Amino acid sequence: MHADSPPRAALLRNPDFRWLTAGSALSMLGDQFTLIAMPWLVLQLTGSTRVLGTVLALISVPRALFILFGGAVVDRHCPKRVLMYTKHANTVLLGLLAALVLSGPAALWALYALALGIGLSTAFSIPAATSLTPRVVPRAQLQAANGIGMGLRQLSLFLGPLLAGLLIAAFGDGGDGGRTGTTGIGLAFAFDALSYALSAWTLARVRLLPPAPGQPAPGPQAGMVRAVWQGLRHFWADAELRAFLLYFAAVAVLIMGPVHIALPVLASSQPQLGAAAFGTMVGAHGAGTLAGMVASGLLPRLRLGTLGATVLCIDLLIGLLFMPLGHATALWQGTLLMLAIGLLGGFMQVRVFTWIQQRVPPVLLGRAMGLFMFIFLGLAPLSAAVTGWVMHMVALPWLFIGCGGTLMALAALALLLSPMRHMQDAAPQRP
Repeated sequence: MHADSPPRAALLRNPDFRWLTAGSALSMLGDQFTLIAMPWLVLQLTGSTRVLGTVLALISVPRALFILFGGAVVDRHCPKRVLMYTKHANTVLLGLLAALVLSGPAALWALYALALGIGLSTAFSIPAATSLTPRVVPRAQLQAANGIGMGLRQLSLFLGPLLAGLLIAAFGDGGDGGRTGTTGIGLAFAFDALSYALSAWTLARVRLLPPAPGQPAPGPQAGMVRAVWQGLRHFWADAELRAFLLYFAAVAVLIMGPVHIALPVLASSQPQLGAAAFGTMVGAHGAGTLAGMVASGLLPRLRLGTLGATVLCIDLLIGLLFMPLGHATALWQGTLLMLAIGLLGGFMQVRVFTWIQQRVPPVLLGRAMGLFMFIFLGLAPLSAAVTGWVMHMVALPWLFIGCGGTLMALAALALLLSPMRHMQDAAPQRP
């Protein structure tokens, strides 16, 4: 911990990092309000998991299709400029969504159109945001910066769903066939719109570091399709990085996607749960992840062999905890399971994220972050959309059992057969 103090102290004295962190924390907190409000709005308006799946598809499909091109745009242009444009776009889109909900029953076609717009915007904002930190702080401070940023993200994952669930429940969640109104849902979207407006104001005050000696400045080079192909070819040639990305792509499609839609359905299907309980369970996951990151900082050398082997062993335990989640009938049961899952998952997050940033050449960082976020924020919601249709054929408890069992099987196979088990903490040196 003593060795980490100087970089952390230097970061906190850096005004550009403070402005960047403050804006990121605001927008991340606001995102949690939409994360709770969107599925709840659709379920209360229609009661249909098919419609919920369609809304999630309209967000996830354009994000999945364009996020790799978003990464190429970030590498070609300035990530700060790209991120600023998307913040303004999200402010307008979420403001319109809030007005739509607050003015009366939301028309389904308008909800579809705004979901599509949000998906397109995030295809560019995600690689821009994840590529910006290495251009604001020196390389020696990167892991400390990621630790602070991801710690704040997990704090928002804890506080945001709790506050959103309470806000929606207090001002109207559309329950009882919509007789209670949906004012709380509209206010949740309004809060997210405000958070984007404020974070755009803080981002305008961030100054970027000059390019390192010998590093080409961003600018027009290859065509967009060729630029994406160059990045993919580089990532595929790295055996450990390839195994890592393929493994987490499978996890996103088979595990994370179904959970995105199954958890709100679980909360809405149990009369003793509801919007506040849904927010509490998601918040418990965020609190557990934050605690796991703190534990990782206190025990930085705790490993089961290599970094890769430790990640896979942790996933085996997470899969085991997922299996009984569909049988939770009381809030304390779902909360404890989500807390434990978050604790295990958070233990390795900072180190794995930093490992990718340090392994990939700076000129390819936008494309690398685009591909990484394509897996988690493109494939997972797309899988969630498909799950909305599958749930008409598979009972909810069996879905959770299948998710957990599949994760355990994937982790065991990767541990036995893939190069991922050899993945070390230290990234290779680059010329």
